Amino acid sequence: MLLPLEQQPVLGICGRSGAGKTTLIAALIPRLRELGLRVAAVKDSGRFFAAGADAALFGGQHFFRRHQSGSLNAFLASLCPAYDIVLVEGHAATDVPKIWLAGPEDSDGPPPELRGRLLAVLRRGETERLFSVAQELIAEKWRQTPVWGCVLIGGRSSRMGRPKHLLPQDGRTWLEQAAKKLAPFVGQVVISGSGLIPETLAGLPRVPDAPGLAGPLAGILAVMRWQPAVSWLVMACDLPDAQPESLRWLLEQRRPGIRAVLPDLGAGGRLEPLLAWYDFRCRPLLEDIAAAGPLRLHRLAEQEGICRAQPPVQLHGSWRNVNTPEEL
Repeated sequence: MLLPLEQQPVLGICGRSGAGKTTLIAALIPRLRELGLRVAAVKDSGRFFAAGADAALFGGQHFFRRHQSGSLNAFLASLCPAYDIVLVEGHAATDVPKIWLAGPEDSDGPPPELRGRLLAVLRRGETERLFSVAQELIAEKWRQTPVWGCVLIGGRSSRMGRPKHLLPQDGRTWLEQAAKKLAPFVGQVVISGSGLIPETLAGLPRVPDAPGLAGPLAGILAVMRWQPAVSWLVMACDLPDAQPESLRWLLEQRRPGIRAVLPDLGAGGRLEPLLAWYDFRCRPLLEDIAAAGPLRLHRLAEQEGICRAQPPVQLHGSWRNVNTPEEL
């Protein structure tokens, strides 16, 4: 399932031939990369390709493209889950936000009629202004991404001897406590995994674990596949000391370019993936882990765009995992 294109940071750069579109985009890309953003560029060029032939371009690296079915909109939407911004040169008839790059022959009046929202009219060399427009578009689309909460349940609970999510705490089960803590910070609380749940939570959406997978990865990937346009505040059910302030702290670490916030309590590289935040752009990384095995979320530490921040010391207890009656 692809994300709707209108929800994504796609920026068109249009103008007449010779206006300097390619030069401006080439100057913009390293500026965005310096911010830790992943950038894709789609260029409207190639008369041979337009005529029907597959084409290859050789430069510092070689590129090959072939014709395929489907619209340009579908192709752009397929890129967006892996990138923070997609730059499109040309394609003035594509319905995406865009800037018009005026050439020497253009007056200072309005540009030709374009499809999509016109964000600015620029002249050759206005890299700083284009950089500002791109940042604003990224921030706008990033703010529009909903945040939902996922409580992970299931597992054998063999060391505890009974389902951990049903253990009591202050008159409620651990699962009920987790859902209550998440609710003020998210648009929707979802239960991921199998097992009995209290009647009080019967109205919450439930998503079964992703087939063929095991452990927390199965639950996190399941909700990401179910709702691909949502970012997730994830909490395992066996963190009875989780504080609301830790959820607020996680959300405060987010920014464009960050795919997940995985706390590192001791600054030693041991990340905590079970009380964490995951952007929907983290899904390709998780799918790669699922495909390659072993199914260890800690492998995210090796990836670009993972925030490994240290929470305040007074919040460290939120990540205390309880597995045995003795720990309980």
